Amino acid sequence: MSTKTWSAFSRPSPATLLKASISRVAEEKKARKSGGERATESQRKSPRSESKVKASRSPLPGRLSSSKIKTSGGGTGTEDFSASSSESDGDEESERRGESHTDLPSDYWQIQKLVKYLKVGNQTATVIALCSMRDFNLAQEACQLAIRDVGGLEVLINLLDTDQIKCKIGSLKILKEISQSSQIRRAIADLGGLQTMVLILDSPDKELKCLAAETIANVARFKRARRTVRQSGGIKRLVELLACVPGDRSVTSDRERDVEVARCGALALWSCSKSSRNKEAIRKAGAIPLLARLLKVPQTNMLIPVVGTLQECASQRSYRVAIQTEGMIKDLVKNLNCDNQELQMHCASAIFKCAEDKQTRDLVRKYDGLRPLVVLLTQASNKQLLSATTGAIWKCSISMENVAKFEEYKALEMLVGLLTDQPEEVLVNVVGALGECAQRPGNRATIRKSGGIPPLVGLLTGTNRALLVNVTRAVGACAADPESMTIIDRLDGVRLLWSLLKNPNPDVQASAAWAICPCIENAKDAGEMVRSFVGGLELIVRLLKSENKEVLASVCAAIANIAKDEENLAVITDHGVVPMLAVLTNTTDDQLRRYLAEAVAHCCTWGSNCVAFGEAGAVAPLVLYLHSKDPAVHRATAQALFQLSRHPNNCITMHQSGVVKPLIDMMGSSDKILQEAAAGCVGNIRRLALANDKARYG
Repeated sequence: MSTKTWSAFSRPSPATLLKASISRVAEEKKARKSGGERATESQRKSPRSESKVKASRSPLPGRLSSSKIKTSGGGTGTEDFSASSSESDGDEESERRGESHTDLPSDYWQIQKLVKYLKVGNQTATVIALCSMRDFNLAQEACQLAIRDVGGLEVLINLLDTDQIKCKIGSLKILKEISQSSQIRRAIADLGGLQTMVLILDSPDKELKCLAAETIANVARFKRARRTVRQSGGIKRLVELLACVPGDRSVTSDRERDVEVARCGALALWSCSKSSRNKEAIRKAGAIPLLARLLKVPQTNMLIPVVGTLQECASQRSYRVAIQTEGMIKDLVKNLNCDNQELQMHCASAIFKCAEDKQTRDLVRKYDGLRPLVVLLTQASNKQLLSATTGAIWKCSISMENVAKFEEYKALEMLVGLLTDQPEEVLVNVVGALGECAQRPGNRATIRKSGGIPPLVGLLTGTNRALLVNVTRAVGACAADPESMTIIDRLDGVRLLWSLLKNPNPDVQASAAWAICPCIENAKDAGEMVRSFVGGLELIVRLLKSENKEVLASVCAAIANIAKDEENLAVITDHGVVPMLAVLTNTTDDQLRRYLAEAVAHCCTWGSNCVAFGEAGAVAPLVLYLHSKDPAVHRATAQALFQLSRHPNNCITMHQSGVVKPLIDMMGSSDKILQEAAAGCVGNIRRLALANDKARYG
C-alpha cells in the first residue's frame, strides 16, 4: 500500500512540539480541573450527590490486570458469536480505580495521555497524537484496552466523519490494528463505526478505501457485524472494489494501487461471506465474474482472500455451478501447485465443496488436479491443509474414474497411514475417501494389505456422527472381501456395528445397518454370529418403527439377509417382523420398496408367514410396485409375489389387483431372476384357476 499520504507525518514530532501545540488547551483543562476538585469536595459532603455522579459515568467495558495482558494475534479463527461484550456495570469502574498503577504497563498510561490529546480538537495535535500512538505495539491487549477505556474508540470513530484526509487515514490505521481484538470489534460495532466505514468506501481516495475495507474485514468476524455491513449497503460497495483492477497486465503504480483496493475488498467480502444471507447478497451484486477475473492475477496476497471467499460461498449450489461455468476449476487446480500453503489450503477446500457435483469431479481430473492433491498428503504437519486436501480427495473419489487415478498415484496407502494420530476433521475425510475407494474390489485388498482394517474397526467406538457414518460405510465396503471380513469378525467389528443401531442419530443407524448386510453375506457362520448378539435381532426389528426412510430401507436389507438363516427367521418372526413389514408396504419410495420386497420374499419361507402377510394386507400394495421405473424394484417385487403366490388367497388378491399383465411383460425380460420369479407367480395363479375350474365343473 502506498505510504505517500503519511509522508508528512510518518514520524511524530518531539514531545515538546506536541506540548507547545496544545499548551493553551492544557491551561484550560487545568482550570476546569480546579473547578472539578471543588465540585468533588462538595460531593464528599453529599453522599447522595456522589452516587449520582457515579451513576452518570460511562461504565468501563472490561477490567484489566497484569495477569491478563497478552498479545492479540491476527488469526482468522472462528469467533464465539454467543459471547457478550456488554458485561460491565458501575462496580467495575470502582474496581479499576482501586487497582495499583503498577498492575499496568507504562504503555497503557502513555496511550491514555495521547487519547486525551486527541480530544482537544486541534488538528495538528490530533495528527501528531495519531502518529505517536502508532509507534506503540497496538497488537498488545494493554494498548488496545487503554484506547478503549479512556473513550478513545469514540474519538477515533468521530474522526472518520471529519473532512481531514490525514485524520481519517490515521484513525483507520489505528482501528485496523486494534480491531484484531474481539472486544474492540464489538465495541466498534456498538459505536456505529461500521456504518461510517461503509460510507468511506465511496471515497475517491484509494488508501482510505483500502483501510476502511481492511478494518471492515476485521470487525465483520461476528454475525451482528456482518448483518450491519449488509444492511448499510456495504456488500454492493465492497463488490465494486473488486472491479478496480483493469483488464490489462501492465505493471504501473496506479495498477498496483488498484490491485490493493481489490485485495482489501476481497478481504472484507471473505469475512462477510460467512453469513448465508451475505453470500446471496454478494452473488446478486455481481461478484462471481469479478472473482473469476481476480483468480487469474499472479499475486498470492490477492489470491488468498479471493479463493477464501469462493470456498466460503461454495457451500451454496448456485456458487458451485457458477464456479464451473466461469472456468474457475482450472485456476483452482493450477494454484494447488503453488508454494503457499494457505492458498493451497483454500483451493483444496473450494474443490472439496465443489466436488459434490460430478461435472466438477470430471474437471478436476481433466486439468490434472488429482496428482497435486495426493502430493499434498505429505504435508501432514499442517492440519488445516491436510483436512482440506483429504476432503477434496474424498469428494473426488465418488467418481470411479478418479479412484482409478488415485490407485495409480498410490493414494490409498497414504490414506491408510493417516488413520491414526489425526484430528477428527481429518479422519472424517480420510475414512470417507477410503469408503469410496473400497467400492472397487481390488482396493479392498489394498486397504487390508496396508493394515487399514484394524484402525477402521477401532474408529467404530467413536462418537463423532460424521466419522461414524463414514467409518461404517468403509467397514461395510471392506467386508465384501472375505479375508477382510475375517479380520473384522476377529476384531469384534460386527458387534460394534450392531451396537451402533442404538445410536440416536438416524444417519448412523442407517449406515450401520447397510454395513451389517455384507458382513452377514460374507461371514463364515453368519447365522451363529448374528445369534451371538444378545438382543440384536429384537433391536433390528424394532427399528422398523423408524420414521426415517433411509433407516427403514437399510434395516429391511439387513432383515432380508438375516432371514436367510432359518433359526434367525423364526426369532424375528416371534418379534413381530411380519405385521411391521406389512405396515410399510404402502410406501412410494423406490429404494424402500426394493429392500422391503426382498425382506418379504425371504420372510415368507417360514411357517405361516406367507398367510400372515396376506391377512395383514401386504399383497395388493406390492402389486403396485410393478409399475415402478426401477428394474431392481421389479426383480425384488416379482420374487416377493412368487413366494406369496404359494397361498391361494394371496393369488386371488393378486389377480384382482391386475398382477397378470405386468408379470407376463416381465417374463420377457433379459434379467433371468426376474423372468423366473414372474413366470413362477403367473404359474401359481394359473394352477389355482385351473383347480377352481376343475372343482367347479368337474
